Amino acid sequence: MNTGSDHGTNESAAEESAARATEAAEGTEAAEGAQAPDQAPHVSKAPAFIKASKGLHLSWQVGVFVVGLAVIAAGVAMLVLPGPGWVAIFAGLAIWATEFAWAHLVLRWTKRKVTEAAQKALDPKVRRRNIILTSVGLVIAGALIGFYLWKYGLVLPWNLKDQ
Repeated sequence: MNTGSDHGTNESAAEESAARATEAAEGTEAAEGAQAPDQAPHVSKAPAFIKASKGLHLSWQVGVFVVGLAVIAAGVAMLVLPGPGWVAIFAGLAIWATEFAWAHLVLRWTKRKVTEAAQKALDPKVRRRNIILTSVGLVIAGALIGFYLWKYGLVLPWNLKDQ
């Protein structure tokens, strides 16, 4: 019978796990890429009374999976429909990361790649290249639209009679 006397050890283990996660987040990139063998495995974020029962914990994990899947499916739909598709996809992945170690690793990898891309986008050489490519693309598109309007006027392509 669990009298709750070991409650303090669970809290200290959770605090130790949080401290390790903070150290790993502040550590080098190599430490982020591979988990050290002395690090604790991914710990479920389910409440203690749910973790106490194996069946209840499995039900909790299935529920988290279904909710995360629904959010990701909504995000995929929002990629073609109005809405913040990528934000919803990453939110669904974050929901999964509360229970599944693989999702936690994927989310951490994704965060690292997004941060690297943001840093690269702020590089003056990359910004200059992107501005030049965008300008050239706009000039080419403008020239093509101008040629079309000069040749056919303001007529839609499917309404052309003289070909």
